[in-house]
Amino acid sequence: MLTEERARPSPVARTGSVARAVGLLALVGIALLVLLVSIGIGSRDIGLAQSWSLLWGGTAGDTSGTEAAIVRDLRVPRGLLALAVGAALGVSGAMMQGLSRNPLADPGLLGVNAGASALVVVAIGVFGVGTITGYVWFGLVGAALAMLVVHVLGATGRSSGTPERLVLAGSAVTAVLIALVNAALVLTPSTFDAFRFWNLGSLSGRRLDVLLAVAPFLAIGIVAAVAMARALDTLALGDRAGQALGLDVERTRALAGAVVTVLAGAATAAVGPIAFLGLAVPHVVRGVVGPTHRWLLPYTAVLGAIVLLVADVVGRVVAPPGEIQVGVTTAVLGVPVFVALCRRRRLVGV
Repeated sequence: MLTEERARPSPVARTGSVARAVGLLALVGIALLVLLVSIGIGSRDIGLAQSWSLLWGGTAGDTSGTEAAIVRDLRVPRGLLALAVGAALGVSGAMMQGLSRNPLADPGLLGVNAGASALVVVAIGVFGVGTITGYVWFGLVGAALAMLVVHVLGATGRSSGTPERLVLAGSAVTAVLIALVNAALVLTPSTFDAFRFWNLGSLSGRRLDVLLAVAPFLAIGIVAAVAMARALDTLALGDRAGQALGLDVERTRALAGAVVTVLAGAATAAVGPIAFLGLAVPHVVRGVVGPTHRWLLPYTAVLGAIVLLVADVVGRVVAPPGEIQVGVTTAVLGVPVFVALCRRRRLVGV
């Protein structure tokens, strides 16, 4: 009888779970609201009411069909891609911090961003790829290869497979790849002209084909991440504690690394490197729902989506008729938030 009572969640725990579920649904509602707002904002002033009418097949005085094409073919795919990429970067950042047990970790720490950048440079300079859809596949392959090299290096020698070893291997691979990318850009200025727009991190010009190319990878990665929530909680206790609880530590770390690669690689390939989102958003979420990955991952996914979409909207508003790239906006917005978290000692353990 005592065992049954202990197995049941306490009323306080049940209340906390209900509150977190309600909060998550509220965040989803905010994300949808921001998406609707983003559809009505851009260099061409269409307006929310007119955009809503055009979205559902109305004409709203658009005799030429230009504004309908802008809303349906440009702004809607751009907004959906921002939500998907923001969710992927948030989840991959949370997983990376749990995987490495390093509160300052982000997906770039394992060479994912550098690997994607290196193959995009190869795509432009060697194969002459000039479309965003073409960059996506090269970026995905580059991220996967970089992550594979990091794991091979991290699995050799003494203390193989430890978080510290993986971080050191990731830092070394990142440094080498960045040096090679910079050398290639200096030697081929024409490659630099095409690469610099992707390297800033941008949602501009991303149509439905880009979203469709990365959507399967992002969906599979997020589902796999949520399915690993319990294993990540156990891994956060340390290798010895995890093994004592029956966890295959090396297998879990390899699977988590693969999921991070899929999420961050697909996101980076689609829009370019995005700074600070994967680093700062998980810490904001931990301050609200705690370090348990069961809640941390879904909250981080939704909040990451909101942050990236808001950053994109801000970039479109502050410099009309042009826009500031979303990679620049997230860095400008993310640095003060991250500094505030550090000053308030909210970089809790992972």
